Amino acid sequence: MWPRLSKLNTLRNQMLLGFLFIMLIILAFVGGITFNAVSELLKNNAEKHIRQTAVQANGRLESVLDQIDSLTTLVSTNGYVQQLLLKEMHGKPSTFAERQALPPIINLVQMYTDGIKSVELYNKDGERLYPLDGGNLGDKVSEDWIAQTTAKKGGIVWFGIDPSDPSSLLAMRRISLVDQYFSTGGYLLIRTDRGKFALKDPLSGDAQAETMLLIAGDGQLIASNDDAVSQAEAAGLTASNDQTVAIGSRSFVLVKQRSSVTGWTLLILTPVDTITKGISVVRTTLVVSACAGTLLFALFSFFLSTMITRPVFRLIKTMRGTRLGVLKPTESVSSTIEIKELNHSYNQMVGNINELIQLVYEKELSQSRTELKALQAQIHPHFLFNTLDALYWSLLDKDEDKLASYVVAMSDLFRYTITGPNKDEWVALRDELDHIERYLLIMKMRFEDRLAWRIDAPPELADAQLPKLLLQPLVENAILHGLESRIGPGRVDVSVARDGDEIVIAVEDDGAGMDETQLRRVIDGLARGTVPSSKNSGVGIANVQRRLKLYFGGEDERMPRLVIRSHKGAGTRVSVRIPANRGSAS
Repeated sequence: MWPRLSKLNTLRNQMLLGFLFIMLIILAFVGGITFNAVSELLKNNAEKHIRQTAVQANGRLESVLDQIDSLTTLVSTNGYVQQLLLKEMHGKPSTFAERQALPPIINLVQMYTDGIKSVELYNKDGERLYPLDGGNLGDKVSEDWIAQTTAKKGGIVWFGIDPSDPSSLLAMRRISLVDQYFSTGGYLLIRTDRGKFALKDPLSGDAQAETMLLIAGDGQLIASNDDAVSQAEAAGLTASNDQTVAIGSRSFVLVKQRSSVTGWTLLILTPVDTITKGISVVRTTLVVSACAGTLLFALFSFFLSTMITRPVFRLIKTMRGTRLGVLKPTESVSSTIEIKELNHSYNQMVGNINELIQLVYEKELSQSRTELKALQAQIHPHFLFNTLDALYWSLLDKDEDKLASYVVAMSDLFRYTITGPNKDEWVALRDELDHIERYLLIMKMRFEDRLAWRIDAPPELADAQLPKLLLQPLVENAILHGLESRIGPGRVDVSVARDGDEIVIAVEDDGAGMDETQLRRVIDGLARGTVPSSKNSGVGIANVQRRLKLYFGGEDERMPRLVIRSHKGAGTRVSVRIPANRGSAS
């Protein structure tokens, strides 16, 4: 007993460990999902904040560029400049005096905007009109830049770093002649200080928090607050569409903002570890919560399991005592309603079993005494058969051959009923029909010439198996209900026929028969298991139906095991259907 209780304790501990392991898996899974969700949320919120800040920074940059655009527009649309370029277009070169009048007009850009190094004016053919030292536009910029400026039709174009001066940024504007259908009259070349676009102040106030890059449309790095980022890395970041990028061993959240004025791109790189700095608090909180939850779960699980299993173990211990023949109630008390109910039910069961044991003991004692008396008065069947044999020989000595044949039939009938030819519940069809023949012979002693019968069975069906005494109740009903009330002679026919895999045995009489009401009453009684009868003999046919269901199983509604057909004044026919092979019969 103790080893088994130890096994139960071990099983309980294993279940607790299993539940604890599953709890740890669930906590780890939920914690991982929560941690990733919070991390993504922080990244997305930081990206939105940085993007808004980038928009603001780009807006400040564009405001300076818009101011330059406005001032250069005033210069390009100035009437004096328009007339001077128109004369140049018609082949009349400007005089030195005419060109000396240009500085007050062109210097407006430098006067009202910081960071402008120079503004140069060129005619349509690229000859410089201002400053006065001469020069050609093709020497300053490429033909491709001139073509892009011409295609812009008067809009300012920002190209980036000046090839001849890396500290300057170049922008160009085509001057369209109003009086000449806005045809190209010349060009303005604006050179600005590259330091004007320097990215010195970090957006978040932390000099180590962000890396800002300003990239021109051709991929040139215009400005940066981190000298560690190379030109090649800057170009690669501009082409990247990833939210998170890596530079060296660090990961950054990348935010890009493109200027609609210059076509330049402002890149803001924020270290991931800076964004997720607060996630360590969440991670610590999750780990501490998981550990605390696991500990509390283990303690409460152990407490609850102990509170439940301890009374169960006590009850098991008490129940195992029944193997020694000791049935005693358990006295353990539990605070659990279910365990209390289980103890109460067990105690009640023990009380009932003890009462039943006492009752059975008394009944067994009484029955033993009764059986002893019955054995003393019992008549052995052989004594009955010997007596009938003695009566048979006595009748033969007195030449009572007819009565002697009845005695033989009665002896054989008793021998078949009491012992049977093979002492089995199953008999061959020939034996059952021989028994019916003996029964009819005995009945003829009562009815004499009023009873006639015929038994028709194919020889090949003689070995078919069926339950013993299955047909006698049918023949008995045919005589008692069909022929007893008949005044004239009557007949009982027993026929056997094969129908596929089954055998149909029919018992038919030409007696009084039944009307529809009586027949329906008998059929309904068979369905309920009781058959009402004025002579209390209908129980026999109900017994036949129960035995058919018992030995051969359920019946098909289209082919029932027992069928009754009867007509008033035309007799009754009762047929039973059994399998040709014993099969499920056993």
